[in-house]
Amino acid sequence: MVRLSVNINKVALIRNSRGGNFPDLAQIARDCEAFGAQGITVHPRPDERHIRYSDVPVLRELVTTEFNIEGNPTEDFLDLVLAHPPAQCTLVPDSPDALTSDQGWDTIAHATFLTDVIGRLHEKGIRVSLFLDPEARLVEGAKAVGADRIEFYTGKYAHQFSADPAAAVEAHTRCARLANDLGLGINAGHDLNLDNLRYYKDHVPGLLEVSIGHALICDALYYGLKNTIQMYLRQLG
Repeated sequence: MVRLSVNINKVALIRNSRGGNFPDLAQIARDCEAFGAQGITVHPRPDERHIRYSDVPVLRELVTTEFNIEGNPTEDFLDLVLAHPPAQCTLVPDSPDALTSDQGWDTIAHATFLTDVIGRLHEKGIRVSLFLDPEARLVEGAKAVGADRIEFYTGKYAHQFSADPAAAVEAHTRCARLANDLGLGINAGHDLNLDNLRYYKDHVPGLLEVSIGHALICDALYYGLKNTIQMYLRQLG
């Protein structure tokens, strides 16, 4: 079964909009795990508009499944991750003012930088995943710089899915086969939802984990958090 990691950024965004600690981010993380989530993902950004840096040590201590911290590997971000080592760190090349992550790494152009960062994370025993667009040369580049996994950016897949599912997933299928041959683990994330998730899972060989936040929290407004997590797990079963 493909593992579901719930990204709780949107919960933190709601909390921050009113100050205080409601909803309680720590309790939400516990509840997600109790309801069946196999991981918790956070993506702290420099402006702390949702996950705050101070949330990370709290979550690191209480998450009993897999804790995944994703973000742009600035020095401040790396200091945070190295001080509170998660099971997995997903490196994402988003700019500080990005509304959301919308592209993956150029693993060729940034090979020296990524090799250094991945080496520092490996020294702490942290599994490293690189956020990637589904292009063969980038997958090969991820292997060359020492990544353990790649996380396919699925925003374009989600956008194209309703018009032509087969065309939308084709590059992901092809690059997943390459990743399998190279010994890279495969994650995926961005705009995956109850409509397009099962098709993606069925057409990406070797998929290990998906990270879902925005769509899952939106669905939870209608179905409730417990029911929604179970609905996503059924799509991955």
